[in-house]
Amino acid sequence: MNWDLHIKQFETYLKLERSLSENSIQAYVRDAEKLKQYMLIHYPSISPLKTSTRQLQAFIAFISEMGLSAHSQARIISGIKAFFQYLVFDELIENDPTELLEAPKLGRKLPDTLDLQEINQLLDAIDLASPEGQRNRAILEVLYSSGLRVSELINLKLDHVYTDISFLRVIGKGNKERLVPIGREALKHLRIYTDQIRIHIPVKTGSQSIVFLNRRGGKLSRVMIFTIIKNLALKIGLKKTISPHTFRHSFATHLIEGGADLRAVQEMLGHQSITTTEIYTHLDRDYLKQIIKTFHPRS
Repeated sequence: MNWDLHIKQFETYLKLERSLSENSIQAYVRDAEKLKQYMLIHYPSISPLKTSTRQLQAFIAFISEMGLSAHSQARIISGIKAFFQYLVFDELIENDPTELLEAPKLGRKLPDTLDLQEINQLLDAIDLASPEGQRNRAILEVLYSSGLRVSELINLKLDHVYTDISFLRVIGKGNKERLVPIGREALKHLRIYTDQIRIHIPVKTGSQSIVFLNRRGGKLSRVMIFTIIKNLALKIGLKKTISPHTFRHSFATHLIEGGADLRAVQEMLGHQSITTTEIYTHLDRDYLKQIIKTFHPRS
């Protein structure tokens, strides 16, 4: 519905009328592209000239659900406001639907998002000389590489790790299955753990198929994953309050801020409200792998 045309003209407006730097221009254009992707999924018949405040509020609620920090949301809102200010400036619309646009009031505080340096500091703080250290490195790599929920991680099965195609088969909420790419670094550390550490652990009955085990051969608990991450944060003196979900938020934030297609990130996160949308177009596995390779900081 003319989204591409208006975004291209918006880019020209930013160059000629506002004289912004190239970096600022591209940031604004990426924000407009994110809105376009969302609108084409949820409101495919609505053009930029007919977009309402209610639809924009739904978009902001959506990106907050995906785990973007308040700062990231504010930056995207700024880009969206600039886009509709251009439409008003060019007399394509009379009223700006972003005038009353605000970030949604969150019912709970989202965990802090980690930047790449902090991710690397946490990973480097792990003692790889111990079997538990090798396991913990694989756990954090998988959390950040594939955006898994902690429940999905602790229930991950050996035969759901497809090393030949670099994918994980994940059982999410409501027993819904999805395939998620796993990056090269994460897969390397996962294979080190399974091939060199896990094979020496006497496995308890009922845990034979589980990837990540405690030292007694049983399935790890959610609390144990929280404890591992909390202890690493203390070790490096990290002031942020983090949890396993922080890695999921960081995964989504880094991909989206890097320019990844919203639909691809939606599919990898396995959001129920997204995958049940009738007009949602399924993305093939090769495309999802390319998204990880192109936009994930550790791929």
